[in-house]
Amino acid sequence: MVSTHPIRVEQSGSQYISQDVNSHTSPNQQLLPLTARVNQDDHLEIGGCDVKALVEKFGSPLYILDEQTLRTTCRQYRDRFQQYYPGESQVLYASKAWSCLAVCAIAHSEGLGIDVVSGGELYTALQAGVKPEVIYFHGNNKSLEELKLGIESGCNIVADNWHELQMLVELGQQAQAPIPVMLRLTPGIECHTHEYIRTGHLDSKFGFDPNELDDVFAFVRDNPVLNCIGLHAHIGSQIFERQPHRDLAAVMVEWLSKAASFGLHVGELNVGGGLGIKYTETDDPPSIAEWVKPICEVVQAACEAENLPLPKLLSEPGRSLIGTACVTAYTVGSSKTVPDIRTYVAVDGGMSDNPRPITYQSVYRAVVANKMSVPATETVTVAGKHCESGDVVIKNAQLPPTQAGDILVVLATGAYNYSMASNYNRLPRPAAVLVADGEANVILRRETYQELIANDNLPEKLLQR
Repeated sequence: MVSTHPIRVEQSGSQYISQDVNSHTSPNQQLLPLTARVNQDDHLEIGGCDVKALVEKFGSPLYILDEQTLRTTCRQYRDRFQQYYPGESQVLYASKAWSCLAVCAIAHSEGLGIDVVSGGELYTALQAGVKPEVIYFHGNNKSLEELKLGIESGCNIVADNWHELQMLVELGQQAQAPIPVMLRLTPGIECHTHEYIRTGHLDSKFGFDPNELDDVFAFVRDNPVLNCIGLHAHIGSQIFERQPHRDLAAVMVEWLSKAASFGLHVGELNVGGGLGIKYTETDDPPSIAEWVKPICEVVQAACEAENLPLPKLLSEPGRSLIGTACVTAYTVGSSKTVPDIRTYVAVDGGMSDNPRPITYQSVYRAVVANKMSVPATETVTVAGKHCESGDVVIKNAQLPPTQAGDILVVLATGAYNYSMASNYNRLPRPAAVLVADGEANVILRRETYQELIANDNLPEKLLQR
């Protein structure tokens, strides 16, 4: 008999540990969004919506974003900083994880600002109604046009290098007021994560070298068109370790003290983000509270030791805000068994909607949404449909027996899936729906073939006559 009970969720910061009231819940159900449950048809529901029915209505692949999970995580970050830090704080959603109007609007409605890294992300945040004073514009090679857009919008610009500082000084000559600028510095702190997503160690394209601090602070002091409002650093992504974040906070307060010695009244300290999430049942990231509390304590203690006033404390979680809030639903198609080697089960998406496995060797878990109580008795490789041997979504996935038409759901796909999606093999990018209280709203339309060629141009000389 199928259980109709909801999957109980014990909230633990960035990871969501889900447990069915019955003891036979599969380990993969530990990674589902907060509202996940199994209904009387043995189907997965998220946000009160049957996933199989969602695919029937909206097609697949389909990103399914659980509004309650996203809002809950935003509130956890916001409330924990208010709880543990006696000064002012501001959480910023790092929108590179997933930039679209709906996600930016939800984050902002929960009191968060937005971290952007391009003119496109800045434009999206502004169109979503985000106030420019809580938008922070990052990037290691902003164009002149992007800097102009940032200045005209009134957002805060995070200067990454000398080239940007010099362009900002030139642009500042025509600006009506000093440009609010943060300085990104490289702390030289390494942590155990994928080499492509480590940004805090010295061998990085991001930020000023700490040996340049004196020259940077003197330059900003001597150019009054720049209003140095704060300092920024970021040590990487998908981090489970806690000590590097404590070390970063202490180093950054030392930088604050040095800035003060140059007569710069820096009022903001941005410690970046990087807290990891639970992609598999063996991942064990700290909770949001366990991440926030020691950072707040270190900043407070270091400021007291340096006799500095408490700065406004900023952070930029991205993955840990949205990663577990979304799943991707696929329709199973063909299969192939290679005797004594493996069985391939193909789905109707892959590296174009989730490039992380082929790029970072990222590991995911999956469930079959229309067979939630069927035991996972098979080990298969879930393959994508692209013309690449490496287009594998999950190796050695533990699944129930599948057949064409089943709905396979890959968990924790909210971060860096849609935002890194492509049209490889000319596949249209998937739709996305926001689910809550039994209602599904489209927040991203599925691309059409016509839209795929909308920017193509066929020179007249190539036209068939």
